[in-house]
Amino acid sequence: MARFGYLRAALFSFVCLLALAFTANAQSPAPTPQVVMPGSGQPLRVAGKSSLYCAGYIRYQRLRDMPEIVGAEEEQEQRTYADGDIVYLNAGSLQGIKEGQNFQIIRPRGDVKGVHKQKKGFLGTYIQEIGQLQVFKVHENTSAAHITFTCDAALLGDLLAPVPDRESPLQRAEENLDRFADPTGKQNGILMMAKDSREMVTRNDIVYIDLGSEDQIKRGDYLTIYRPLGTGNVTRVDNEESARNRATGFQSDRYRGGGFSNQASRAKDSTAFRDTEGRYRYRPITSREVKRHRPLMPRKIVGELVIIDVQTRTATAIITRVASEVHTGDWVEIQ
Repeated sequence: MARFGYLRAALFSFVCLLALAFTANAQSPAPTPQVVMPGSGQPLRVAGKSSLYCAGYIRYQRLRDMPEIVGAEEEQEQRTYADGDIVYLNAGSLQGIKEGQNFQIIRPRGDVKGVHKQKKGFLGTYIQEIGQLQVFKVHENTSAAHITFTCDAALLGDLLAPVPDRESPLQRAEENLDRFADPTGKQNGILMMAKDSREMVTRNDIVYIDLGSEDQIKRGDYLTIYRPLGTGNVTRVDNEESARNRATGFQSDRYRGGGFSNQASRAKDSTAFRDTEGRYRYRPITSREVKRHRPLMPRKIVGELVIIDVQTRTATAIITRVASEVHTGDWVEIQ
């Protein structure tokens, strides 16, 4: 009986403890879900890997003695090669190739000619960046490598160059572009051409300008894109008046309310033409005449770009902000 009483007391104590725990949990508020945001202290980058290593550039120095892709493991049924494909190089240990070495795949497309530019003389050869590969097997005069990254399909005949050391510029705080900023008086050049032969470009597009290291351009420099007032656009409309003769306006032949056109510009002041009478008796003034005699007008700012790669006479840039259409032939100025 004593043992039974002891067990009953222990069971009662255990039930009481469970009841107290349940009551405490019921009274305590449920934890509030928390959303953990990624660290906002890290500054954002303008360009990712594709923009940095697929942008292309205009190389001033000639290309000499560069390894070449001359074969592929599946060349019997493939003409183009991409990530993971095995290719063979015409260079090995005798040419200084080592296992584990990384190369950039490039394709010269031709000397830059017939583009908008301010500079005179030879600017360089346009180099298309195709991707990257890594060597895993080296012989005396040949090597095997696998492609690790591609911007475009690799082909036999593509050349190999050292992988460039590039780092994306930091992104500026988002703010409205000052479309009426005064010129800085610093170096200016021309937006010569854009990647993939585009003529109209916008934010995040890759472009090439005729400013380089010889002009003290540096990676990370921001430049304003602008054009003279009244120029640009793909199409052009001659802004001339549709009713220029004020003496034969839109009145009827019978009920004339006056011989003045309701769309013509003001009449010319005859004193401007060495007539001392000063009467308004000449034909209306035209827009071209007004523009011809006006003072220097402000420029039209259309965008902004930042330099991501610098060559001797040119630089590669990415457009960061636009206020209107941007196209090849626009001017750029260092901010």
